[in-house]
Amino acid sequence: MLFRLIVAVMFLASFSSAARAVPRPVSAADFSVPILLYHRFGPTVADGMTIKTSVFEEHLKYLRDNGYRVIPLRQVVDFYLKKGPAPPPKSVVIVEDDAHKSVYTDMLPLVKKYRVPVTVFIYPSAVSNAKYAMTWDQLRELKKTGLFDFQSHTYWHPNFKKERKKLPPAEFDRLVESQLKKSREKIEKELGVTVDMLAWPFGIYDDDLIRRAGTLGYRATFTIDRRHVTPAESVMKLPRYLMINADQGKVFAQILAGSGPRRNVVY
Repeated sequence: MLFRLIVAVMFLASFSSAARAVPRPVSAADFSVPILLYHRFGPTVADGMTIKTSVFEEHLKYLRDNGYRVIPLRQVVDFYLKKGPAPPPKSVVIVEDDAHKSVYTDMLPLVKKYRVPVTVFIYPSAVSNAKYAMTWDQLRELKKTGLFDFQSHTYWHPNFKKERKKLPPAEFDRLVESQLKKSREKIEKELGVTVDMLAWPFGIYDDDLIRRAGTLGYRATFTIDRRHVTPAESVMKLPRYLMINADQGKVFAQILAGSGPRRNVVY
């Protein structure tokens, strides 16, 4: 009888320990995801939007070595659209605005090396036209890796705040509709992807622009408000950290922890 009692106690203790060891499922209230926004890369800091390629690799190494998981932007958006679960703990998203040529020369080799997904927000007027931008063929090469998604950054990156002051209301309406529709149509035609996300040029948005984007088929839009994405956010104004070269070392770690500097970034 005593032997049976001892065995029962040991079984219950073992069961209790195993139950405590099972990770608690992630609930919607738990997740907090930084979306890291890059623009261009190079061996030196040519301007405020350039990050040294070596610094970008330091970021990727830090994420890998400290247990972070880079997930597709689509995975975050799907949660808000009730098409997927909450992102897992220590998730991070990487995006790029403008389709700068250094995405092909500098970012692509590191993305392939570290196998991380990236979303590129494109304004098509520059692609295969401007010297600083990639070509459509280069973007197709990125697509073939399976690591890149492509979304809209309007057609030619207007400053909607300035345009609203300058143009009559009807003309401004036509501009917004053209910028949002032409961008989506061109990217979908050239790259064969579904475009339903929009990054606001210069981070400029308001309730009227958000309403227009929704009417024209965009399911999510993105700002440069400097904070983590949480369940409290609106899917139509999701924040991103505009990364600069100074965001390295302890500062980068602070950004990931949600305690980074709250500086005003001049775009």
